[in-house]
Amino acid sequence: MRIHLATDHAGLEFSTRLQHHLIDGGHEVVDHGPVAYDPLDDYPAFCIRAAQAVVRDQSAGIDTLGVVFGGSGNGEQIAANKVRGIRAALVWSLATAELAREHNDANVIAIGARQHSFEEAVSFIDRFLRTPFPGDERHARRIGQLAAYETDGSLLPDSRDGAGSPVLADPASSFDPEAG
Repeated sequence: MRIHLATDHAGLEFSTRLQHHLIDGGHEVVDHGPVAYDPLDDYPAFCIRAAQAVVRDQSAGIDTLGVVFGGSGNGEQIAANKVRGIRAALVWSLATAELAREHNDANVIAIGARQHSFEEAVSFIDRFLRTPFPGDERHARRIGQLAAYETDGSLLPDSRDGAGSPVLADPASSFDPEAG
């Protein structure tokens, strides 16, 4: 599998070690930067280029995913998600790495290099890379809705009466937001 990587100064040492780990695991690695330590560098261009490469490769039928990281991973995830066709997930555990693929068919993950040990972060990345998207109808449907919005701004119809007033859940209801 081809893996596109990007970071900023906060993840440069991590990136170097990760590249060796991925290559040793049989992956092809494409590094989108930076190439040298600069404490004032900015992650957006690096992460956007990595995300663009993931979309380009996937469109060409190449088996590819992306990993972006920085101090927290938050900005890197936001940057990657600016690219049409990217579904970048912030990963902080084995469960979120797996669910990013299983439920969201994420094609990029973001990790905070300053939030985890190298070994811990690599375990998340390895889990992400090994986990397939099973294609369950409910998840595929939701991903399709995201793609439709990204393409033309369309959303499912609002189930409210169209008056635009917010609808609040009844406090006595059994609604469970975690049930998904």
